[in-house]
Amino acid sequence: MSERPIVLAIGGTDPSGLAGLAVDVRTISALGAHPATVVSAITAQNSQRVSAIEPVPALHLKAQLEALDPHAISVVKTGLLANAEQIGVVADFVREHQLPLVVDPVLASSSGTVFLDDSGLAALKTQLLPLATLTTPNLPEALQLAGVDHASTAELAECLAELTGHSVLVKGGHSASSLPAIDAFCGDTQRFQLQSERKQTTNTRGTGCLFASAAATALALGERVQDAVVIAKMAINQGLRQGYGPAGQTPGSPYVSTWPNDLQDLPALHNTGDSESVHTAFPHCGNTPLGLYPIVDRAHWLERLLPLGVSTIQLRIKDLTGEELESELATGVAIARRFGARLFINDHWQAAIRLGAYGVHLGQEDLDSAQVKAIHQAGLRLGISTHCHAEVARAVAHKPSYIACGPVFPTTTKIMPWQTLGLEGLRYWQSVLCEYPLVAIAGIKTHNISEVAATGVSGVAMITAITEADDPEAMTKTLIASLSPSLMSSNQAQPGD
Repeated sequence: MSERPIVLAIGGTDPSGLAGLAVDVRTISALGAHPATVVSAITAQNSQRVSAIEPVPALHLKAQLEALDPHAISVVKTGLLANAEQIGVVADFVREHQLPLVVDPVLASSSGTVFLDDSGLAALKTQLLPLATLTTPNLPEALQLAGVDHASTAELAECLAELTGHSVLVKGGHSASSLPAIDAFCGDTQRFQLQSERKQTTNTRGTGCLFASAAATALALGERVQDAVVIAKMAINQGLRQGYGPAGQTPGSPYVSTWPNDLQDLPALHNTGDSESVHTAFPHCGNTPLGLYPIVDRAHWLERLLPLGVSTIQLRIKDLTGEELESELATGVAIARRFGARLFINDHWQAAIRLGAYGVHLGQEDLDSAQVKAIHQAGLRLGISTHCHAEVARAVAHKPSYIACGPVFPTTTKIMPWQTLGLEGLRYWQSVLCEYPLVAIAGIKTHNISEVAATGVSGVAMITAITEADDPEAMTKTLIASLSPSLMSSNQAQPGD
């Protein structure tokens, strides 16, 4: 990038470079933004103890902030704030300039030294947290902020979101449980848990700084809050996996080297109310790519398109109910069987099970009500639509047969609130989701289908390019011919694939 957004990190120094502003700077830089820093306190500490802390006077803190151009700052991230006066200065700065704010409420050191007294804690809760776009306490911090002795991460996230009026992510890594670490998110419209296997490492200094800085950077790069916390979780997992111990330093520090891009770092996301996840993966879709993947609204399209070499197709019916719907779906299943094609039924999973369809395709809203486990037990394949990090993490939690990613390009089929992926974004997900067949969707036409197929996706979904063409059969043949050689082999898919 020729220009990078600025993330302002406000926090304390750590002479070991394993926490505080040193971690903020490394993380923000690695994820693609520019770190600006304001020092709140000079500390003398190591992994075992804090021997001294010198808070920066409030006037000096204010002078540092006034030296910056607030219009150039994309996001503010706070760590250690040493007293109520400092909190007031930062709150005034954020409020005056209406800046997005990520608060890592550092109440004590990892060695147990308390950083913030009662007056400071009250100022944090009443002055700064209500301004936050996102607050990221660990479990002990969340308990202290909520004023309770015991609660789950989900209960604490709900409580603190109500207290602040904004999004909260409570980190569960401090739980004494040996079970997978579970973080809980509560936002305006979405509540979910993020689950990752615990990493067996001693390189854990500065994890709270890293998470908040990663979330702030994601926000600065245009991500939504719910996606920013998933990206931050991926960054933590990458950091713990790549962590190191500087000479003579135990524990060491997590190390983030790049934007998160590895499937093993992606957490499983479980929305509140999601049905029970499956323990084993859904059946795969065979040895041939999914290829050209038309999405149609009536069974007669199968009679027209399957003879042309289409081997994967989706029946997406939104305007029929009852017997009419059942009859249309049954007709589609029968036609697909006759041609040995892979037919996915959109949304209507109960009918797909009854009719013995090849598979089901679910959007994110469909996942809210579908019984994924029942689909799995019936032996059907499952495809899931995704548009962003949070939705991909939710899809992966269900171990589907394939994942659809979009919108690749702008589309008029329906209004979408997400940024378009473009070819670069599609290549990113193709790399991250290397264990899943990917289907590219939205805005794909004859002039760009070859470039889309060249990213390595297994399938290319088409709606209006086929169904609204003057000659759908001729258009289908043209699109098949435009696919890369690897995807063209999908046209020889055999029954049972």
